[in-house]
Amino acid sequence: MLLKLILEHSKPYKGWIIAVVILQMLTTIATLLLPSLNARIIDVGVVQTDIDYIWRTGGIMLVVALVQVVTAIAAVYFGAKTAMSLGRDLRQAVFEQVSTFSAQDVNKFGAATLITRGTNDVQQVQMLTLMALNFMISAPIMSIGGVIMAIREDPGLSWLVWVSVPMVLLAVGIIVIKLMPLFREMQVRIDGINGVLREQITGIRVVRAFVREAHESERYAQANQNLTNLGIKVGNLFVLMFPAIMMILHLATAAVLWFGGQRVDTNQVEVGALTAFLQYLLQILMAVMMGTFMAMMVPRAMVSADRIGEVLSTEPSMTEAEDRDMQLPTPGTVEFRNVSFGYPGAEEPVLNNVSFTAEPGQVTAIIGSTGSGKTTLLNLIPRLYDVTRGQILIGGVPVDELGRETISKNISAVPQRPYLFSGTVASNLRFGAQKATDEELWAALRIAQAEDFVTEREGQLESRISQGGTNVSGGQRQRLCIARALAAKPRTYLFDDSFSALDVATDAKLRAALAEPTKDAAVIIVAQRVSTITRADQILVLDHGQIVDRGTHEELLQSSTTYQEIVASQLSAEEVA
Repeated sequence: MLLKLILEHSKPYKGWIIAVVILQMLTTIATLLLPSLNARIIDVGVVQTDIDYIWRTGGIMLVVALVQVVTAIAAVYFGAKTAMSLGRDLRQAVFEQVSTFSAQDVNKFGAATLITRGTNDVQQVQMLTLMALNFMISAPIMSIGGVIMAIREDPGLSWLVWVSVPMVLLAVGIIVIKLMPLFREMQVRIDGINGVLREQITGIRVVRAFVREAHESERYAQANQNLTNLGIKVGNLFVLMFPAIMMILHLATAAVLWFGGQRVDTNQVEVGALTAFLQYLLQILMAVMMGTFMAMMVPRAMVSADRIGEVLSTEPSMTEAEDRDMQLPTPGTVEFRNVSFGYPGAEEPVLNNVSFTAEPGQVTAIIGSTGSGKTTLLNLIPRLYDVTRGQILIGGVPVDELGRETISKNISAVPQRPYLFSGTVASNLRFGAQKATDEELWAALRIAQAEDFVTEREGQLESRISQGGTNVSGGQRQRLCIARALAAKPRTYLFDDSFSALDVATDAKLRAALAEPTKDAAVIIVAQRVSTITRADQILVLDHGQIVDRGTHEELLQSSTTYQEIVASQLSAEEVA
């Protein structure tokens, strides 16, 4: 998976990779030539006191060293450029893939792990690519070329190469095998710590409201300690790796000096040749060490590549229809035909055999006890989930035959939990209507009863909104979300308990103001407060995922026991009537 991922996403950078390969080859060849030239200077120039030879060969060494420096710098530059571009493309690919996921797909992975896979996991693959482009070419050439050049200098000491290199490879191999499962577990624990941190940041108000800071700190400390303990295990293996390599390196050096010195005494080898052999042996072992750096990163990068590949290879559970210009037969109409829906793994369906029609110019209200399926029903309309059985039609066309753009143009939703994006008031209101003018935005704010507090903010439409809308109150956040839906001017409005944070007076003003802009649109309201829906054209009473009663407020007061119980729990029937 690792190799496939890198090859697939590095295709646009073939030119840069070829440049890196050529430059690394030149750098390595230059590095291999220097010890041999140095040996010639010692054995010929110094021994024979040939100053001209020393200057001439020294000049060649200087040119070779200059080529080595220039090509090494250029290789690192193009290697870094390729690796960083690959990382950028991988992050973009993960983001775009996650953007196609349904809510069900996101829940299957979990938000915390998707964040880790799009950031930390991509970084591991990116760093391995950088190391590979820097060492992948030079290390093999250095190893093979070093062996050839060392044997050329002194075949009698070649056995030292065949002993020392396998020892290094054996030591590295054993440690890498032990690292693989630890790196896989490390990525899982990073998911865990991200999940705890994300949960605590998102729920900070609840944490403070219940004075649970100490408990949450302990949870984070435990997740942090788990990651630390695993990191220490990995570090302990790394601690063993480098002393083992350095010990082999120093033993090989001592062996060359010991056995080589004896061969110099017996005139079997020149001093310069012995020096060159030692340098080549060190180069070979250094190349193996560069391979070791790669080996250290490969296990973790392999785990990360598998995790990234899992996201990229996951087919979205919902197949998006192709967006095309089409005229809906009955614009603004929403129809449920015997719809049932159950969440994956649930024992019972949340909705069961639900049928109703919401017509343009009418207000359809949905009410019921907590857990009766009201929000789920609303989420099925813009196709956040696919129905288990039955069919939903928007404008007379099955929703699964409509593209995302068509659904977005026809439906605007105000979710139960109002969410604003970091930016300005204007950028949030234009989220579903990019071309809306300032006048249209102010008109939407006026209807949503948000004009007053936006006018008072410094910058007004350009005043800053923090992520999640945390710098405005709950009621202000709800009204801005309602204004965002109004600015889009859809044919169907979905309000999921969108008036709960408003006081009764503001709620009444807002509902009265909504009458004009929504007169030709279908309005579907999920509400907990009976006073919000008393003027609805039809009220659907949900109980355990089924529509048990339907009618107007007055009709249900007379005929529906469930509705009467809901009304009685809030205020007397006479007050509601």
